[in-house]
Amino acid sequence: MLEFLLYMVFSVLESSALFYLGFKLFKIDLYPKEIIFAGLIMAFFSYILRNDYQLPEIDILVQYTLIICFLWLLFRIHIFYSFIMTAMAYQSYLLIQSAIYFIMNTTGIYNLQYPFTSTGIYILQIVTSTITFIVGHYTGKKRKGFDFIPDKPDAKVIISKREKIMLALTLPSILFIMLMLYFAEHLYRFFFIIPLIYAVFLYGYLYQSDKKNRGEEF
Repeated sequence: MLEFLLYMVFSVLESSALFYLGFKLFKIDLYPKEIIFAGLIMAFFSYILRNDYQLPEIDILVQYTLIICFLWLLFRIHIFYSFIMTAMAYQSYLLIQSAIYFIMNTTGIYNLQYPFTSTGIYILQIVTSTITFIVGHYTGKKRKGFDFIPDKPDAKVIISKREKIMLALTLPSILFIMLMLYFAEHLYRFFFIIPLIYAVFLYGYLYQSDKKNRGEEF
């Protein structure tokens, strides 16, 4: 029971940090109760898939899909931009997490098993979420985000070449998350490549988003 509660708490912490960063990046108002509600549902599905069925790859697909659906149906963001927002927030979060994981695993902190067998994982989740909240807060405070996402889910969206590029950058996101798991388990000596991949794709997102925010089109 304690293991389940800890899993739920830290999973909700992670999903809340991800939503928080996404909303701050795109200058969208926060809805704390809805964020926690979405986080609880995501955490429950994740626990079942990872602990009862040992299907972490399926869990990744489910979590990614749930975020898109929550942004679209719960937070009322246009479905096209829900894909883009999910990909950017997810890649930002995983860039932070993959870098921290590499440092923790190299120093041995990730392998700590006291007082719980998952102590290293909990530390990773806490540190990643804390840094994500800090980045989101700084982004919001300095007004560094983007404001091109319409505030109505049924708003007419004219898909330009720049939007198509951003959508194309969205497609490999799931693949890279799978690669992160594979490298962590089987090719750790090359794991340093993962944060670099996330950084490159995130740069592409930020570059295209900045151009879009300035109203520059091809």
